[in-house]
Formats: sequence, structure tokens, C-alpha cells
Amino acid sequence: MIAVVDYDAGNVKSVEKALDKLGAKHVLTSDPEIIKNSDSCILPGVGNFGDCMDKLRSRGLDSAIREFAASGKCFLGICVGLQLLFDESEESPGVHGLGILKGKVKKFESSEEIKVPQIGWNDVTSVKGRLFEGIADGTFFYFVHSYYLDAEDKNIVTSKTSYGIDYDSSVESGNVFATQFHPEKSSDAGMKVLTNFLKIAGEI
Repeated sequence: MIAVVDYDAGNVKSVEKALDKLGAKHVLTSDPEIIKNSDSCILPGVGNFGDCMDKLRSRGLDSAIREFAASGKCFLGICVGLQLLFDESEESPGVHGLGILKGKVKKFESSEEIKVPQIGWNDVTSVKGRLFEGIADGTFFYFVHSYYLDAEDKNIVTSKTSYGIDYDSSVESGNVFATQFHPEKSSDAGMKVLTNFLKIAGEI
């Protein structure tokens, strides 16, 4: 059973639809105990970093997610769900993230060529790791974000994407996986990423 974390800040319907299509049993929940007792967990996220952290804390989900990530069971963060795993974000100065992984989330600098937020399809390069099994370097995925990850430990970075700068667009650290792009909105390539995660987690 996959717990999809519900904290009024996630694009949960498209995630649930993708899981349904893949035949993966899941539950949408804001109950910390259900999350901790699930076999795997997905943290979606859309919106402001600080607001998302406030919503997690107000429901006791921050400690549940930390405990789950430490359990060794498979965890996937998507979009802001990736950013929340790290220490801090320039979007919300002074707000502490989950701190499960080390790094900082920074704001894109806009220009005539670079519009912020980045909305649309972009390619991922330097791909490695289990989420990208069977996915070619340079495959395109769907992004919607104004802030990007700068991971402290580059060994956990499993893909890079260029948007004015080259930034870290996915990570894998033990049982913890995360993508800045939306696999659930990224057509066949995104479904392949989700399938890989579900196979790693033993869900399909």
C-alpha cells in the first residue's frame, strides 16, 4: 500500500490517476499513523515552500515523513515534495525544511530569455539511478517551478536540467527518491519513472 500524503498542497488527483493506471494500490491520507505504517510513500507538492511546511507541521506530518524516510521504505517526493526534503528555500527565508537531505533551494533569475516560473517540457541529462532505468539521457519531462535544487552532496543527484543554469532535477539517496519534474504529467516517460519507483518499492 502506497500512502499519498494529503496536506492541501499537492497535485494529488493526477498522482492518484497515474497510480490507478499502473494498478498500484494507494490511499490518500493526512493521518501520520497511516503514513508510518504504509509500505511506501509519495509526497506531492505545489505552491509555496513555507506554506507547505506549515501545513505539514500543523498535521504532524513532518515528523511522520522523517520517520518514514528513516525506516528504509521507499519514498518519492515530487516537485515541491522534492524541495521540502532539503534544509531551506530562498522562497521562505527562515523556514526550515524537513532536512532529510542536505542542500538549498534557490530562485531562478529571470531574463528576456528565461521566464520564471519555468512551465513546460524540458530535458533531463546525466541521468543515472534506479528511477531512470530504461530512460534515455535527454528525455523530456514536464516542469512547473520558480525555484531549483542545489544539493550539497552531488553524489545523490540523478539528473540535471538546464534553465538559465544547470540545476539538480532529481535525487536518489538510499530509499529516498525525488524529482523536480512531474512524472505524473510527463506522458510515457513519466509513467516509466513511476513504474520504476513502484517496482523498487515492491508495489507492482
